[in-house]
Amino acid sequence: MQRIAPHIQRVLILDPNPQAVRLLSDVLRAITLCQVQSAATNSRGLQIARSFDPQIIFTEFSGPGLDGLAFTMALRRSDASCRTAPVVMATAEATAQAILAARDAGVHEFIRKPFTTKDIVRRLEAVTLRHRDWVEAVQYVGPDRRRFNSGDYAGPRKRRSDNGAPPTDQDRLLQCLKIIRAAGNALDSDWSQARRALMAQALGLQKLGMNSEEHRLLDAGAALQRAVLPEGPPDKPLITAAIRSAMSFMPKEEKAA
Repeated sequence: MQRIAPHIQRVLILDPNPQAVRLLSDVLRAITLCQVQSAATNSRGLQIARSFDPQIIFTEFSGPGLDGLAFTMALRRSDASCRTAPVVMATAEATAQAILAARDAGVHEFIRKPFTTKDIVRRLEAVTLRHRDWVEAVQYVGPDRRRFNSGDYAGPRKRRSDNGAPPTDQDRLLQCLKIIRAAGNALDSDWSQARRALMAQALGLQKLGMNSEEHRLLDAGAALQRAVLPEGPPDKPLITAAIRSAMSFMPKEEKAA
C-alpha cells in the first residue's frame, strides 16, 4: 500500500450512477487518503481531466451520456497532461468482446462488477507497480497491448512477451519501424497524430541507438525528429526521406508485411 499510495492521490471516476461512484470512492479512500472527482458524461470527464490532472481514472464501460471506450480514445489523443494516466474500465458484462475493445481503446485494466476491495487493489498494483511501454502510433495510442494485464483477459497469447518476458530492443525497434511506416501513410489523413507518432518514434530510435552499437540509429532518429519538428503543414519530401532512412533498418521479412 505504501508503494501504491503516491500514485493514486488524485482519482477521476466516470460513471452516471451516483451510488456506484460513492461505492468506489469509499473503497479508494479506505485504501489511502486521496482526492476523488467524478463525472457522468464524456464531455464533463474530459473537462475535469484537463483541470484536475488525475493520476488514475476509473470509467464505466457505457451508460447514459457515457462511452468509456470513446472517452479513453479521446483522452489518449488529447493534449491533456494526464493523457497517459492509467485507465481502469468497469462493467457488469465483461464479455471477451468488451475486454478486447477496452484493450484496443487504450485501457490499462478491466474489472468486473460487482468487485471487492481485493479486486481494486490488484488492479491498482497492476497499473502502478508494473511498467508497460507507451505506444504512440496512428491507429492506436496507449499502453503496450502485448502486455495487457487484466486477469479477465483469456484470449490468444501469440507473442513471446505475452508469457512474461520483457520486450527486447529488437522487439522495440520492430514496433517503432512499423509505427513509422503507418504514420508515413497517414500524413494526409491525420497529420496531427502522425506527427506525434513520428516524433515519439524518432526519440525511440535515438534511445535504441544509444543503448546499442548501431549508432546509425541515432542519426536516423535525429533526422526524423528534425523533419517533423517544425510546426505547420508537413514538409513531405523531407519527412519521406527521413522515413526511408529509418526503414532501412526494417528486417527484409517484414518489409513486405
